[in-house]
Amino acid sequence: MTEPRHPQPATPVADSSPRGRSELTRRLLTAAVLIPPVIYVIVEGGIVFLATVMTFLLLGQREFYGLIQDKGAEPHVRLGLVAGVAVAILSYFGQDYYAMVLMTALLLVLMVAQLRKAVITEALASISGTFFGVFYVAWLLSHLIVLRYFYDVFAARHSAPEVQALGLVPESGIFFVLFVLVAVVWCDAGAYFAGRLYGRRKLAPRVSPSKTVEGALGGILVGTLGALLVKAIFDLFWPSLSSAFPWSWALGFGAVVSVMGIIGDLVESLIKRDAAVKDAGHLLPGMGGVLDRIDAPLIASPVMYYMLLVAFTLRIG
Repeated sequence: MTEPRHPQPATPVADSSPRGRSELTRRLLTAAVLIPPVIYVIVEGGIVFLATVMTFLLLGQREFYGLIQDKGAEPHVRLGLVAGVAVAILSYFGQDYYAMVLMTALLLVLMVAQLRKAVITEALASISGTFFGVFYVAWLLSHLIVLRYFYDVFAARHSAPEVQALGLVPESGIFFVLFVLVAVVWCDAGAYFAGRLYGRRKLAPRVSPSKTVEGALGGILVGTLGALLVKAIFDLFWPSLSSAFPWSWALGFGAVVSVMGIIGDLVESLIKRDAAVKDAGHLLPGMGGVLDRIDAPLIASPVMYYMLLVAFTLRIG
């Protein structure tokens, strides 16, 4: 059984030491390396996009199960990873109903599989942890896939004339995905720098002592501005992809998505604090693990998707 790791000290709100500057430099370099291929994959779509999402999904899910193992439990890792991949594939082919059937079947399989294990003292943590890993990482992240193909999802629920009247086109999903990702990335950067400069009041001291109210407000402001910038760029260069999304939506959705990004960050911080670790992994220099980078989109993407569904449906109605 894996021994739990000891807690590491929290990162201070303001760190002007050489080590702090070095961490920031590595973080910026990692971002510079990741951003161009991520944009390419989003624009390219298809199997390339699906494979990329599944890669992040598997890495993030594996890191999550590592956190559970740090707590002393033994999740059904292989079963959880297979289920996570299946959820992503079903989302890609627009089979939401079968994805929910899969989640139900997974819970039943996990309970049966647990009956065969020699150690039963951690049965509750093993079953719930495995299932939550599929839901928290795979199911939530798969909303990036349905966002990318929002036109197809929405067109399956409404008539062609209704969809066309809204101004949606098959590639509108490129705009929606970039809108979410830019909002949460800018929010994270804004919160980091605003917290360093103005941070005084703790936002959630028991969960993440380094986060401040001032940093969160700065993050929401910068994240919203980033979302508006995406809208402006698309309206200027690729208006057909963003014309169905009014400026009033861009302002409101940008603010909500930024808030959800902060919540996603706090949720992952809560999980890491319970597991007594500072980072979920060490794959990305200066950023920690994959789960540390996708924590904001995990919450923001589903919220963006369902807000779009409601907003466009109300416009039809």
